[in-house]
Amino acid sequence: RDPVTEKAKETIIIMRDITERKMMEKQLEKLALTDELMEIGNRRAFDQELDREWKRTLRHGSQISLLLLDLDHFKSFNDLYGHQVGDDCLRTIAFAVRRAVRAADLPARYGGEEIAVILPETESTDACEVAERVRLEIENLQITHEGNAEGGYRVTASVGVATALARCGGTMRMPESLILATDNALYRAKREGRNRIEKMLLVAPHEG
Repeated sequence: RDPVTEKAKETIIIMRDITERKMMEKQLEKLALTDELMEIGNRRAFDQELDREWKRTLRHGSQISLLLLDLDHFKSFNDLYGHQVGDDCLRTIAFAVRRAVRAADLPARYGGEEIAVILPETESTDACEVAERVRLEIENLQITHEGNAEGGYRVTASVGVATALARCGGTMRMPESLILATDNALYRAKREGRNRIEKMLLVAPHEG
């Protein structure tokens, strides 16, 4: 500063490049939301994305669909071939699911061998098409499974599909209702013979 006027005569600017740190933060965030085995979203990623898409669905008066798939008789697969082979199978299945869904969809490991797929702004018919594509991708892998007679002694999957429409007069208010409906559809697919898809439709209240 000027000793007489005390006005600043020079300015010192200190700059720091934090690009590397920001890249590391993004990598850590991605790891925190990724299932280590399947290399798809984990349960935390699923919960966050479903909450975000659910709110957007209600706000815009649109629709959202959810898939939930379960590998048929997978416990017996592990019993027959061992958990290491089971893990390899799950990785292969997850890759097939990623290949079958669209870029905007989020596949995530829901628990055990169950995989959920969030389908934003997707009607029931389109959701069923995605579900059937996923089911066929898994079936066409032709992974031997001697404990799955219903699936022709190959690894197969049962898929539940549920779609929520945001409409005036709707009564469904929480995303848990969509999860429950999808789970019920999955249970019905198993009950009706496995290696198939079943669907449900719900109506949620539009916020607009």
